[in-house]
Amino acid sequence: MSDKLSNTYDISDSSSAEPIVAVQDVSVIFNIANEKIQSLKEYFIKLMRRELMFREFVAVDDVTFTVNRGDVFGLVGTNGSGKSTMLKVIAGVLEPSKGTCTVNGSISPLIELGAGFDMELTARENIYLNGALLGFSKKFLDDHINEIIDFAELQSFMEMPLKNYSSGMVARIAFAIATVTEPDLLIVDEVLSVGDFLFQQKCEDRINQMIKNGTTVLIVSHSIDQVRRLCNRALWIEKSHLKMLGDAQEVCDAYSSYQQ
Repeated sequence: MSDKLSNTYDISDSSSAEPIVAVQDVSVIFNIANEKIQSLKEYFIKLMRRELMFREFVAVDDVTFTVNRGDVFGLVGTNGSGKSTMLKVIAGVLEPSKGTCTVNGSISPLIELGAGFDMELTARENIYLNGALLGFSKKFLDDHINEIIDFAELQSFMEMPLKNYSSGMVARIAFAIATVTEPDLLIVDEVLSVGDFLFQQKCEDRINQMIKNGTTVLIVSHSIDQVRRLCNRALWIEKSHLKMLGDAQEVCDAYSSYQQ
């Protein structure tokens, strides 16, 4: 793979479709310690002595794009390029260091397995915990808990602590909770790559139904075939920079060529 990036290409549709996500000149910068700190005590000693040195790491660098209502929008790029960071900005988990990100509508994020769960609690208890974090009322969860359990296909494991679940089982619960309603925007980060083939297909079927009903979907996947199959538009982000934006098939073709 070549280390040198070519010019950024923008082949996005210039139609006047309604944007549900507007990302404008967004950068995300993290401060990373130059040396390994062994303990909290050592951290504060170095801090008080002004011996703690940091370097900046730019995870996302001056990225601008929009996602239109009704899009199935894919994010592709090599590991560490900033895809998941960008999704976290859109979901409101991270604040951009520079620029703005505006979302017009409700969001259901599936960003990180285990996020919003307490591994010591049972799966049933975690449905209520995670559902509350997503803004669902207890009454709503009472009314829909059987639907969530049935979709996850884990009826026999509801009273088991989540720490005893496999990653695939956690993904089932997370996906079932996040998609029990149809949000304006569904954000999916690699969750569909976990678990068995049959459940992955079941998740794709539900996503396709949500798309038909008007939900906008934003998905990060290392599976180019999955992006080709599901998405109409895509963004390729590489080494924190926007590399290409536009039709999903064309972006996937360019990204596949770059990887060779």
